[in-house]
Amino acid sequence: MRILIVGASSSLAQALIPILSQFAQVFRAGRADGDIHLDLSDELDPRQLPPGIDVLVNAAASFGGTDPSAVYVTEQVNALGTLKLCQLCTAASIPHMLQVSSIFASLDAASPFYTAYSLSKRHADELAQLYCKNAGLALTIIKPSQFYGVGQAYRQHQPFLFSIIDKVANNEDVAIYGRRDARRNFIHVEDVAHLIALAIQRRLTGSYACAHPQDVSYSDIFRAAALAFHSSSQLHFVPQQPDIADNVFPADDRLFRLLGYTPRISFAAGMAREAAHRKGKQ
Repeated sequence: MRILIVGASSSLAQALIPILSQFAQVFRAGRADGDIHLDLSDELDPRQLPPGIDVLVNAAASFGGTDPSAVYVTEQVNALGTLKLCQLCTAASIPHMLQVSSIFASLDAASPFYTAYSLSKRHADELAQLYCKNAGLALTIIKPSQFYGVGQAYRQHQPFLFSIIDKVANNEDVAIYGRRDARRNFIHVEDVAHLIALAIQRRLTGSYACAHPQDVSYSDIFRAAALAFHSSSQLHFVPQQPDIADNVFPADDRLFRLLGYTPRISFAAGMAREAAHRKGKQ
């Protein structure tokens, strides 16, 4: 099997490549790094691809911002870039595309977490579904919740999580705004990568949520980090500040049942891995 990963420098791709390489020849494509230069803002030329690609995995994403220019780029890369990749599959006779989306694509405008990123991901999924249906192209959409892993590569997209880890690692107290113990859903990047690999091997098509079966509260996050780092930090809430809203989603285990794989890395185990990584660098 031959697999092309677009967005090869992304943290997800870095976790995915070693797993896919166990059963496939993997080609890396991206704007800044890879075997093939591919920028989703440009026109895509199928002649630059190696022949015989069986699956194209889109792991590229723009996380954007709130100013108009950032919103434009986010939509251009995430939505129109995905459509370009669908067209590239047709032009290069690639029979299967796997789109790495986000569970945030299901948010509506009433959510406090609704952003240009979540909107553009929904547009990307819908454009891919429409195109692939009309073109007869096999399509898989995997929608992970917030994924994390070991090391600094995950700090950019999980700054609040890493700020808690940093404070706990330094034996500093952690303050949480409001009175509510808000909940989040984090899934380890290695579990996401294994699920994507299984979906490719089993030729699974369709659209699937990919959230960890267990949500965690802020106090759960704190306790897991404190245990992993043997920290003396204390957690306290700041009732004078506004409450923080939950950001969790309805349970959906269809992907896990179809693939026979349930996420295996608990949040506590993930924190233990981060602590061991930091200790090893000292």
